[in-house]
Amino acid sequence: MITNLISTRFGYRCHWAVPDYLQRSARHIASETDLHQAYAVGRAAVEFAIAGKSGVMPAIRRISDAPYRWDIIAASLSEVANQERLLPADFIGADGFGVTAAARRYLAPLIVGEAYPPFNNGLPDYVKLRNVAAPKKLNTEFAV
Repeated sequence: MITNLISTRFGYRCHWAVPDYLQRSARHIASETDLHQAYAVGRAAVEFAIAGKSGVMPAIRRISDAPYRWDIIAASLSEVANQERLLPADFIGADGFGVTAAARRYLAPLIVGEAYPPFNNGLPDYVKLRNVAAPKKLNTEFAV
């Protein structure tokens, strides 16, 4: 609505972003659980590729709640692609906006522990990639 008002009233081009995208990409506020699971999923993806696994993706499987335990499994793309998995109804508050105690119990282990990245002069100090190309393995070219 604000973007529309700025565009129509003042003639400026505007872009807007939904805050949830920013939250999902905010590494500086990731939990320790987030960090461990992200590395595990990335590692599993590389291991699947090296093993020649196709048609699967790494997925996090919750083994237990107390204590919180999880592992990585190969989820078949034919079973998960284009599928929507909704939160259980008992996780959503009566007002439709809040979460219930059941949701908090389920989500609590996911936010445990702080895992701040190292900082340098006030900015996160992330790994610098070497960007070295891997050797070509295919003998055919792909037509676009």
